[in-house]
Order: sequence, then structure tokens, then C-alpha cells
Amino acid sequence: MLTQLLQHQRKLALIGLGYVGLPIALEFARKMSVIGFDINDKRVQLMKNNIDPCKELTTEAFENTDISFTSNPEDLREATFFIVAVPTPIDEYNQPDLRPLISASTTVGKVLKRGDYVVYESTVYPGCTEEDCVPVLERESGLKCGPDFKVGYSPERINPGDKVHTLTNTMKIVSGCDAESLEVIAQVYEQVITAGVHRAPAIKVAEAGKIIENTQRDVNIALMNELSIIFNRMGINTYDVIEAAGTKWNFLKFYPGLVGGHCIGVDPYYLVHKAKQVGYHAHLIDAGRFVNDSMGGYIAKQTVKRILAADKHLSQSRVLVLGFTFKENVADVRNTKVADIVRELQSYRVNVDLVDPYANAEEVKHEYQIELKVQPEGRYDAIIVAVAHHEYREMKEVDFLKLAMETCLLVDVKGLYRNAIKELDYWSL
Repeated sequence: MLTQLLQHQRKLALIGLGYVGLPIALEFARKMSVIGFDINDKRVQLMKNNIDPCKELTTEAFENTDISFTSNPEDLREATFFIVAVPTPIDEYNQPDLRPLISASTTVGKVLKRGDYVVYESTVYPGCTEEDCVPVLERESGLKCGPDFKVGYSPERINPGDKVHTLTNTMKIVSGCDAESLEVIAQVYEQVITAGVHRAPAIKVAEAGKIIENTQRDVNIALMNELSIIFNRMGINTYDVIEAAGTKWNFLKFYPGLVGGHCIGVDPYYLVHKAKQVGYHAHLIDAGRFVNDSMGGYIAKQTVKRILAADKHLSQSRVLVLGFTFKENVADVRNTKVADIVRELQSYRVNVDLVDPYANAEEVKHEYQIELKVQPEGRYDAIIVAVAHHEYREMKEVDFLKLAMETCLLVDVKGLYRNAIKELDYWSL
């Protein structure tokens, strides 16, 4: 398999060309022939013109690659090694939404042949690949996993906006349905992952390893968020506390903040769901999710309290929110918790202006029914720096004063301007 891929006698297919799929497809396309498949033809047309719809990769990333982009499932028949990297979101009830994954499995199953490999990268709960995906592949192909085709799992570790910890220099977990498939899958990934691969003993182990990466971060951030609520009532700055505690060698420096996006804010719900299936209520994980999902509303309420304390009428007050994406320096607005801040403020009839140098106004309007302005307009009673974009990190108090009413509150969600604000009323988590 590997030799034929490297000699361009066989093709590798990447299903799902978002933040995860496109970088992987392009990296493999430097070594072998790749078919990049996505159901969104508008995105496919952009990629055919060397444009990353996610705005993460430059046009240079497409150079010197052997890749063809398509939205036609029939083109996948040419492939023998399939990598599935579609989203695994949650629904309105915080339950796993496997529809993209099942749809991708159906598409692959229809073109699957004897001797083919299918590797999943989408984050799922332990057991999902073998219990939910493999039956679809078998049903659609009429083949049997093991004797006819092989399946593996290699969780994605893409960190949007991170130019230091990249795809190639981050160790990759790989797994297979048997010893043979494990070795083949490991060898394929070793062609592009310079940091090496970790061979997990079972697919479920690889699935669990991925999901606890984000669950661990979620629970730790939830602890910091809860501490910030407690310390706020005591008049203590949480960042000062973390700095003091951080002088101990074994203290782990997690910080309070908004936990959104399609990883940390979603993946723990998959583990909670699976825990219930096996008869256990994940108390700690569930509590962490509750705390983190509540922080947007909490920040808005604290802002409202301070506006009222300044003897201002809420319906006549103007608040500027800087930043809307789920994390700094990326364009992704999926599951952003800044939306909770905006909606909570609007529920108090506060007038809210929202700006973000990275977010797409049409996407924000479509997904959240919230207007995104090009730039601030006039002066404000409160300014909330919700996302630590590079542009906002560079701002000084004088920049905020130009946007401020005579009395104005600066809400510093990420603690960027601690000890640097003298004239504005200041509050942070």
C-alpha cells in the first residue's frame, strides 16, 4: 500500500476539507497523489484557485502538491486510502450530532473496494468508529471490515491559529483494527509527521486519548472560571492570584475565559454521552461544561451591574464588543461564546456594537442573527475586549479613551491590560 501510494500508483482521498482536512490533504499531496473531497462546492472552487476558505493557509501552501479538489463522490472511486476529517458537532441539546460522520461514511462505503483503508480523524467518543461508522461502511460496500477492508483511527491535533505547534511537528496517535492495519497506517502517517507517531493498542484507546485531551483542558479552565467568580466577590484579581500561585513548580497555569469553538467546548459532551450509555453520570465533566457554558452570560451581567452602578440607563447605554471569533487570530466563529455576551446584553436592552477584524459579517449574520460592524461608531459606556486578537493586544489605554464616554467601563476578558488602565473603570475575570 505505502509503496504504491508513494509511487503515485494509488491515491489517497481526504473527505472534509476544513481546518483539519485541508492541511492534512496538502501535506500528503507533497508525497503522493491526493483527492480532496468536500460537499461544499463553493469551498472546492476556492481551493482549486489555491485559496483556503478557512483563511489559515497561504497560497504557497498549495504549491508543489499533487492534489485534485472535487465535490463529486464518484471521483473517490480512484482512491484506496481514505481519511475522514468531517466535523463532529453537538445539537441544541448538547448531544453528539453524528450526521456529518455517518454521511461521510456512507459516501466512502459506496466506493469502497477490497484492500482499501479508511482512517477517521474526526473527534468522537470511544467506540464510535467501530460501533457507528464501520457498520455503515459494511452496509454500503457489501464488504466486511478486517478480511475485505481495514479501518483505523488517528485523531486530529490541528490547533487553528497556532504557527508553532503544526501538523507535522506534533506527534500523531494512530490505531488500526488489527496489527497489520496499525503498521500500514502508522507508516503512511510517518511520511508527513516529522515528530513521529504513537501506535495505540486499540481504536478505542486512540479515540479516548483524543477526547480526554480537550476534556482535561475544559475541566481545568472551568476551575479557573469558578475561582474567578469567587475571587470577584472578594475583590481579588484572578490573574494576580494565578501569577502568585504559579511560582510553585507544580502549579498548572490555566486561565479563566470563554470556552467555545469546535473542540474544547464540544468534545466533553461526547464523553458525557458515552458515559451515560455505560451507566455512569460524569459529574465533574458535566459540571465543568455548565460553568464554561455560563461564562458569556456572567460577563454580560457583570457589565450590566457596573453600567447601572455608574447611574446610567441601560436602554440608553452603548457597549462595544471587540472580537467575535471563538479564539484569537482565526476567522472561525463556530460555537463562539461571545454570542452569549451579545445576546445577554441585548436582553437588557443595551445597545451593542460588535466588531472583529477576522470574522465574516455574512457568516455571523447567518449563524447568529447578529450584525457585525466594520469599525466602532462614536463613543461607548462600556468596551468589552472579548477575544485577544493581535490587533487588540497592541491597544493602549489612550486608544480606548478615544472610544469612551466620559465615564466608561473596560471589560478585559483575557486580562490583557492588567495594571495598565488608570483612567477607565476596569474589570476582568
